[in-house]
Amino acid sequence: MTVSSDVAGAPVQAGRALGPRYKWIALSNTTLGMLMATINQSIVLIALPDVFRGIGLNPLTPGNTSYLLWMFMGFLVVSAVLVVSFGRLGDMFGRVRMYTVGFAVFSVASIFLTVTWMHGAAGAMWLIIWRVVQGIGGAFLFANAAAIVTDAFPANQRGRALSVNSIAAIGGSFIGLILGGALAPVNWHLIFLVSAPIGVFGTVWAYFMLHDIGVRKHAQIDWWGNLLFAAGLVAILVGITYGLLPYGGHPMGWTNPWVLTALFGGLALLVIFVYLETKVPEPLFRISLFRIRAFAAGNIASLMLAMGRGGMQFMLIIWLQGIWLPLHGYSYSQTPLWAGIYLVPLTTGFLVSAPLSGVLSDKFGPKAFTVGGALLTGATFLMLIFVPVDFPYWEFAIVIALNGFGSGLFVSPNWAEMMNSVPPDRRGAAGGMIATFQNSAFVLSIGIFFTLMVAGLSSKLPAAMFSGLTAQGVPAAAAAPISHLPPIGVLFSSFLGYNPMRQLLGPLLHHLSPAHAAYVAGREFFPHLITAPFHGGLGVAFGFAIAANVIAASAAALTGRRLPEPAVRESLGYELAAVAAEGGFEPGELVLPGDPQESTEPPEMPD
Repeated sequence: MTVSSDVAGAPVQAGRALGPRYKWIALSNTTLGMLMATINQSIVLIALPDVFRGIGLNPLTPGNTSYLLWMFMGFLVVSAVLVVSFGRLGDMFGRVRMYTVGFAVFSVASIFLTVTWMHGAAGAMWLIIWRVVQGIGGAFLFANAAAIVTDAFPANQRGRALSVNSIAAIGGSFIGLILGGALAPVNWHLIFLVSAPIGVFGTVWAYFMLHDIGVRKHAQIDWWGNLLFAAGLVAILVGITYGLLPYGGHPMGWTNPWVLTALFGGLALLVIFVYLETKVPEPLFRISLFRIRAFAAGNIASLMLAMGRGGMQFMLIIWLQGIWLPLHGYSYSQTPLWAGIYLVPLTTGFLVSAPLSGVLSDKFGPKAFTVGGALLTGATFLMLIFVPVDFPYWEFAIVIALNGFGSGLFVSPNWAEMMNSVPPDRRGAAGGMIATFQNSAFVLSIGIFFTLMVAGLSSKLPAAMFSGLTAQGVPAAAAAPISHLPPIGVLFSSFLGYNPMRQLLGPLLHHLSPAHAAYVAGREFFPHLITAPFHGGLGVAFGFAIAANVIAASAAALTGRRLPEPAVRESLGYELAAVAAEGGFEPGELVLPGDPQESTEPPEMPD
């Protein structure tokens, strides 16, 4: 496919000028796709209580905990595993074609999720299966959206353009919390229905209006690489998921032989995968891209920031739904909606800073924004440790707004820095690799945050529960086993907006005095009970987030300085020359597709 520019600098495909507005069409459609996909990552989180009530499944029953985990983890695991492969397919067969397929798959899955009619375990499995299919569609979108935008915009405008995409990608995960909280109490089917018409519209729009103007390179599919990568990453992510469940009297499953086998076996497969990728002519994972300092350091920074941010959403939801909102008069049926509303400052901070940093980084360079954003985000985690559990809301709102502001400062310039640093015919693979790191980091973050939180709870929660229950007249013989229940159950209770005391005590409530029974089963007893243990666990979890953000800032400081680009988009040959200059090799070493000199391997890219 031949791609050039007309005299006005507008992209041209097969001799047909696409017009100067094409880049805005590409940006608006990909932004819609990213927003839809990431909203669906988080919309289920806040709506899980209504979903489980709707299908008649008690999420606090031990055998049902895995359903709860896979309801929201399935999407993340599948999209993380497939995104690199789908980015590679975009490089080979057309990024727009693969992106449009993703829109269509996502839309079909949304429709099937909406029409769920089954109940109990069968209903949960139906939802999990179609959430996995949604994850497949999301992987197509994640892998190719940034590459389509990068193809459509000149290098000096990509920071602004990719900032819009990054706002959608990160902001959607915050917006989903509000939408889920608003729609699920009305009817839980609405959280899936909202994506169906948007997905159908986006699919038709992408099919008729988007064009493959990027460098396409036909090559053989790396089947062994795909198999090893998928098997290794799935094993690790599944191991992390089941490591959160109790095992053999332990509060978590990290001593479970199956979990250990999955983690170490998956790691071994990924080591073999990396070795294989250096030997095959057309690898799935372009290891050579990590020779570009901006790409390698940017990915490390993005991974660490995502690991600090991913689990934070869960901790804040638990904090609000399980403790703060009930203590301030909200019933447990109302807490999901109000948790989403009270997290609006987090979203607002991000939405204010992300476009601002995208524009300013195009003019002044990205490093000040990436390093400063990571350090600011880390500082807000330190502030959150010192915020009292029963906080004045204005104090909490300021801190989480600053947290969102710091993340927004970082994301847009870092994403543009990475995408600008790679050759044009590698942008699909690069976008897939970036998305894989971010999606994998989200799952890793959940595992790390919950593990650290449970470790903090385990030392204080049993004694707090035992003394709290016996003080209300519960016999010691009954209070002892309840106080030694796995802390993960308490976390899930808070996360889902449940007060588990009525279920845990059962008939014992009738043996207590009316006043004690009403207090134990009311809004305030359970939040007061877990406040001190939760705050201890929160400090451990946020301590990890601080360390992750410091590492992210250090990595961002190592990214290379971008060369200035002209304001007017030149021909593709000029753009390749600019990329060549950034990489430190001669323009003649890069060739257009169809050139008889075209090599099957990318040129060497020094630091």
